[in-house]
Amino acid sequence: MKEVMRITTWLVLIAGACAVPPASAQKQTPPEGGPAKPFTVPANESYTLPNGLKVTLVPYGLIPKAALSVAVDAGGLNEGNGRIGVADLTAELLKEGTAALSAEQVAEEAARMGSTLEVSSGADQTTLGLDVLEEFAPDAVRLLADVLEHPRLPESELARLKNNMLRQIAVRGARPQTIALIRFRKILYGDHPYAVVLPSEADVQKLTEQDVKDYFGSNFGALRAHLYVAGRFDKPAVKKAIADSFGSWAKGSARVEQKPAAKPEKPERVLDLTDRPGAPQSTLIVGLPVASPVSPDAIPLGVTNTLLGGSFNSRITANIREQKGYTYSPRSEVSRRYHDAYWTETADVTTLSTGPSLKEIFGEITRLQNEPPGGAELKGIQNYLSGLFVIQNSSRSALIGQLQYVDLQGLGEDYLKTYVAKVNLVTPADVQKMAGQYLKPDEMTVVVVGDKAKIGEQLTPYQAAK
Repeated sequence: MKEVMRITTWLVLIAGACAVPPASAQKQTPPEGGPAKPFTVPANESYTLPNGLKVTLVPYGLIPKAALSVAVDAGGLNEGNGRIGVADLTAELLKEGTAALSAEQVAEEAARMGSTLEVSSGADQTTLGLDVLEEFAPDAVRLLADVLEHPRLPESELARLKNNMLRQIAVRGARPQTIALIRFRKILYGDHPYAVVLPSEADVQKLTEQDVKDYFGSNFGALRAHLYVAGRFDKPAVKKAIADSFGSWAKGSARVEQKPAAKPEKPERVLDLTDRPGAPQSTLIVGLPVASPVSPDAIPLGVTNTLLGGSFNSRITANIREQKGYTYSPRSEVSRRYHDAYWTETADVTTLSTGPSLKEIFGEITRLQNEPPGGAELKGIQNYLSGLFVIQNSSRSALIGQLQYVDLQGLGEDYLKTYVAKVNLVTPADVQKMAGQYLKPDEMTVVVVGDKAKIGEQLTPYQAAK
């Protein structure tokens, strides 16, 4: 009986296998999608308190929760050479209590509202956020105001937090991807603050309580802050809480415009190799400065990037991942800061394919410069970007993130409303133009982290512009 059952099972499996079409069979073309839908920015209210604090309120969605975020124009850009890492340390210390609440009480108060206090520091801004149940939105406003206006910044926690930073630096700094990014940013930005990816151990060790207080006192104030509230909330109650809690916050100093990073008068190819003996793969970063986020070319350049290497169906990904098998997860991006941007293609490739990978990356760039993409290929990318943009803005926090980006860059309220339309106005000729104008292989920085003994000869063709 068991033998009969076994034979029957095999027959079923064989029949099922025969029913599967061969791999070479042509895939069905999916039906064409409808026209791209624009992103509709929810009705919102923006105003400014007498002390300069900017406020944006966005009633949004059906879920009974509200996201709150305060963006302060203070980050790595404002640290100064003598206190690199102080922005991150300050962000951690802001969670360590206020004049009236201990760190545990701050955490408990956030938990009571269904949230956790998040504080993070970036190159240009420090953000504090809560995502609370609808009825607690006014309480969340008061908690954020307390943290910003009366931070304890306790010296007693300084050693612990610095040790945490040192552990994170040790872990991240050992990764080849981080090593490559540090080298790339240093070559691009030199002594500009944007060059810093991680503070060094020495940077962190010498930070003091006074450094934190000086940094906080010089950069945090109402004039440099913007409060966003999005979701479901009682608007009159929230507005009253904002006026009562933030109205007395000292103005502080206005944002100081920093000098942009210097760019070489005659850009040229740079090859930078960090030796990792015995490494089974090489980490590549290839890139150069491109148009600022406020440039009219920013959106066409973004479309070009997505077609070239910024999506799973992009050309470079199809080439070195799908066709050649050199890498698993290559990706290109336009990385942006305040009025600053660069383009990169990054990939972890097998050691033996280090040189061939660079050849294919540069080859795809040159191909796009020489010949515009087909209309169908471009339309697929435009549909992808249009849908992704709408989906990415479908949550409270994501919407706040977009509004923060627009306000930081000074792009104006129409940017979000017109983004999808502008993406779909990009033509094949525009893509070819962007590739030729900005993505110049002879001016790119090529950073490689890998086994020099095995890849040195492969890199010879990329040491200087041809």
